Amino acid sequence: MKQQAQVPARAEEISVDILIVGAGFAGICMAIKLRQAGMSDFLVIERSDEIGGTWYENRYPGCACDIPSHLYSFSFDRNPAWSRMYAPQQEIEEYLKSCVQRHAIAPFIRLNTPLHEARWDEARGRWLVCAADDLTIHARVLVSGMGALHVPHYPEIPGIESFEGPAFHSAVWDSSVDLNGKRIGVIGTGASAIQFVPEIAPLAGKLTVFQRTPPWVMSKPDFAFGEGAKRRFRRLPGATLAFRTALFWRHEVVVLGFLGNRKMQETGEAMARKWLETNIADPQLRAKLTPAYRLGCKRVLMSNDYYAAFNRANVELVTTPIAEARADSIVTEDGAEREFDALIFGTGFHVAEPFRGTRIVGKDGVEIHDAWRSRAGAYLGITVAGYPNLFLLLGPNTGLGHNSVVLMIEAQVRYVMDCLRLMRSRGRPVIEVKLERQQSFLQEMRSRLAGTVWQTGGCTSWYQDHRTGENPVIWPGSVIAYRRRTRAARPGDFDLRSPSRAPARPTAGAQGLAETA
Repeated sequence: MKQQAQVPARAEEISVDILIVGAGFAGICMAIKLRQAGMSDFLVIERSDEIGGTWYENRYPGCACDIPSHLYSFSFDRNPAWSRMYAPQQEIEEYLKSCVQRHAIAPFIRLNTPLHEARWDEARGRWLVCAADDLTIHARVLVSGMGALHVPHYPEIPGIESFEGPAFHSAVWDSSVDLNGKRIGVIGTGASAIQFVPEIAPLAGKLTVFQRTPPWVMSKPDFAFGEGAKRRFRRLPGATLAFRTALFWRHEVVVLGFLGNRKMQETGEAMARKWLETNIADPQLRAKLTPAYRLGCKRVLMSNDYYAAFNRANVELVTTPIAEARADSIVTEDGAEREFDALIFGTGFHVAEPFRGTRIVGKDGVEIHDAWRSRAGAYLGITVAGYPNLFLLLGPNTGLGHNSVVLMIEAQVRYVMDCLRLMRSRGRPVIEVKLERQQSFLQEMRSRLAGTVWQTGGCTSWYQDHRTGENPVIWPGSVIAYRRRTRAARPGDFDLRSPSRAPARPTAGAQGLAETA
């Protein structure tokens, strides 16, 4: 039989006023606020086959939030029905889906559409975006809601490619692998590992955890909300607001210790050491699990069962550095070889390189990784000189070590909305932050970080760019201070202008995209 020639997929070209990349907390918040402002010419593209971002992709056993549920949610869409103080992954994912439905933004979301490249056209004042397989999008404004926790970091171990058993990152958990009775090696002891290690320890025949640096671990005040509490939250909306406010201030005050208050820092360290002593009786094991740096230098972790997992007879903690991997084993620098059936990497993400695998090309053809070669930076973490009409949500130096990042997202979205209003009121469709404003802000960040625990705490962390030693991740201050800074967009911070040529006529608005979303 004669084989029919394959017909290539038809290229698609569309145009929208605002393109949002990512359908996690940030992208969903931006879309909701656009709709509330009466705007409909926008599109959200999401690389995955469902919404949720981090809370869809991370599905490892025990995955949950380490910020209280009532605080880790939108202030304008509080949820009275949280099942626990700290919600599990699936519940947070369902919350985001419910927000999408309540605010009717599903028709504006296009799934299975990864961003490949975005290139600024200065003459027309628009972004030319290549996405999915054959999709071209013209957009006046580009908003990145990709965040920083989406590109898994794999350990660089000589010979790791020769390991013949299953080997996967916690962010791409392989649920098809049967861990029952298996010899499992876990590499990494970060925020994900302390959640899945206690879950898989009872299943494993032997579980070996390779630790490079011990984390500070605090007890997690988790509990289930009873039906009475949920009923009160439903009947009295003010109750959720009051509870959320109390949680906010309880977390907000912690930043003082990170910023240099030694008494608060020592109090926190004493609490963490007490928690370690309560759970680990063996002095040698306890010594291995005791950090040698200040609390907060790395992300402070919360768990009620991580330490207890190491009291199991089938769990081993290895602190000797790894030398190499072989077909069925890991060899440490002391020559010891341990055989494994499976390896799991709990080694985090490329936080300091949020656009890894994506090209963002600004004015004069400068790719953003080249612009950020010495340091990733953006004014207020939101706008970048040389990249007009580009807005970053959870951009450089807006991460937190003490409170809910959803609070930062809401502040940034409000700021972006104010920038859009400023462009409209001035009749200027192009906005670009002035280089001197950005440089001044980055110098301020360097200066303010210098005396904090993130720079002086005696550790190396994922907050830092290991190429430069800079910290392009953490906001060195309170959420209150950041909200104050982003309350309004100041016209003097920006170059507001019109393109030299009229943009091409849109081929499809957001309403026309509803059929493909």
